[in-house]
Amino acid sequence: MPVVVAVATSLLAVLSGVAALWLLRERGRVVRQAAAIAGDVERLNDRLWELADSEERYRSLIEAQGDLIVRRSEGRIVYANAAYAALLGLDENAAVGSLHRPQVRITRPAQALADGVRIFDECIETEAGERWISWVETVVPVAAGQAVLQRVGRDISARIAGERALEEARSRAEEASAAKSRFLATVSHEFRTPLNGILGMADLLGDTRLEPEQATYVRALRTSGEALLGLVDGILDFAKVEAGKLELADDPFDLALLIEDVTELMAPRAQAKGIEVSALLAADLPQFIRGDAERLRQILLNLVGNAVKFTEHGGVGIRAERNGEAILVAVADTGPGIPAERLESIFEEFEQVESAGVPTTGGTGLGLAIARRLAAAMGGTIQVESTLGQGATFRLGLPLRAVAEAAPATEGPDWRGKRLLVASGAPFSAGHLAELARRHGATVILAVDRLAALARLKEDAALTAVLVDRALPGGDVEGLAEAARQAGVAEIVIMLSPAERRGYGSPFTAGFTGFLVKPVRARSLQERLGGTRRPPETAATANPVATPALANGLQVLVAEDNEINALLVTRTLEHFGCVPTWARDGSEAIRLAEAALAGQRPAFDLALLDIRMPVLDGIAVARRIRAAERARGAARLPILAVTANTSDEDRRAALAGGMDDCLAKPLSRDALRAWVEKLASAAKTSARSA
Repeated sequence: MPVVVAVATSLLAVLSGVAALWLLRERGRVVRQAAAIAGDVERLNDRLWELADSEERYRSLIEAQGDLIVRRSEGRIVYANAAYAALLGLDENAAVGSLHRPQVRITRPAQALADGVRIFDECIETEAGERWISWVETVVPVAAGQAVLQRVGRDISARIAGERALEEARSRAEEASAAKSRFLATVSHEFRTPLNGILGMADLLGDTRLEPEQATYVRALRTSGEALLGLVDGILDFAKVEAGKLELADDPFDLALLIEDVTELMAPRAQAKGIEVSALLAADLPQFIRGDAERLRQILLNLVGNAVKFTEHGGVGIRAERNGEAILVAVADTGPGIPAERLESIFEEFEQVESAGVPTTGGTGLGLAIARRLAAAMGGTIQVESTLGQGATFRLGLPLRAVAEAAPATEGPDWRGKRLLVASGAPFSAGHLAELARRHGATVILAVDRLAALARLKEDAALTAVLVDRALPGGDVEGLAEAARQAGVAEIVIMLSPAERRGYGSPFTAGFTGFLVKPVRARSLQERLGGTRRPPETAATANPVATPALANGLQVLVAEDNEINALLVTRTLEHFGCVPTWARDGSEAIRLAEAALAGQRPAFDLALLDIRMPVLDGIAVARRIRAAERARGAARLPILAVTANTSDEDRRAALAGGMDDCLAKPLSRDALRAWVEKLASAAKTSARSA
């Protein structure tokens, strides 16, 4: 027994030691774990402080931006920043957990992006009034695999107000533009109606027998009327270009003929000032090109007219040549020049160059502005070079294509062996004539005055032709012609302006073998020096009589409420051999047309209807006539609209209303003559076949 007790006691002592050792070990482990946990807690606290600081920092940034942020889960707000809560009229704590939504008045269509984001604008009613908010809506994942709907909005009220102001300004501008167009159309109509009477009556008066003084007054009357018409057309063209309503043609035309026509149109104005205008075309220019001939004519008339206007001595020269694939036309003058600081501003509207001794009151100051804008619309440019006191040169470059299928120009004459003396002090035309002659092989000597020409006659005994300018410095061109005859020159040609030709008498009596009218066309020079002589003028050709009747009794209905214009049209038709019947308004025109269809009066062969008439306008009358023709199965009556409204819209409206053509006021006699000739020819053909 004692032994057992002793063993047990020993065993208990051993177990106690083991237990004490285990407890010591466990205590160390627990202590180490506690220390680790304490470290983790400290690190977590630090992290929590960092997160709190970061959250506060980002919250302050978001609040500073003023963006509205809200998150919803199943419609309930789970987060709202102060800006969004203020939009609802709540604080942040009250907003969270609520179903409150702002009062929306307008929602614009949403834009959906590829990543599921929606962008849309809303007009929201608030206590402070309407606010426009631009929202970016996304689905945002949160804890436990859930997601919430997040909207971030920005106040765009100022932008919307700016858009509305811009739209209102655009609307007002469009209304103003429309009002301006209506005003210009009305002004054009009101100007053209009396101008039609002025220019037309001047034409009729010019057809009568007038004393020379009276003829001068009639020409002055027509020139003044044409100048006023040019001003009206310039203002209307500028308005069209400014509004972007300019329509460009793309048709083949003869470039050389167009430039020569412009030169001849400008020549009388230049010659009246004692200067000359001349044109020279490069030998390699294509004869036919594609483009808008009328707009090119308008540009050149503006450039040349401007040069003539500001040139008091010397002349104006036009030169056309190739510039790569483009056409380059240069218009040079010997005027006062343009100051360097004004070289660009002269292309602005209502701008004119002020130079000593040169008037600037004529015109609107729109010519160069219109020319440059027309050139830009055609894909080209206009540049200017000038030295003060030494004239200016305007260069027009246009990408005009040559017509590939056009027939090649005929070869000129062979003048090899000819020696030609050109006696002229003109700064451009003398050089142009010399270059033309040299192209065909001639040798050309220039003399700038009478003494120089006499010296050349003495020095050169082999001259075959002499061209003498009537305005040659030094005068006595008849004495120069006598000296040329004594020197054995075969061709002695005097160059005269149209005004000089009328008052000069017979060039043949003065000792010349022929004459050329300035500006001299290349074709005229070739005919004269190539051996093709023109017969001397007779009294009949020098003093043309009135135009003979073209039609024998064509019945024409004239519907016109303006008595002066009606008188003009009826008298012009009578000169053409027609029988006009005047209707004073649209109702009377319908009555006369229906009476003719019913056989109650002679049938009409042509009708001229003014667009603006009392009772019924011209288009309404045309529609009634067409309806009556269809009802009776009658032949179609040619109907021409006569209008002072010249826009393309007015023309299209007239044609759509049943008109066959549209004649603009002032009424062109040539256009009316063409229709009368056409109908008279058709009537003669029908009579022969019958």
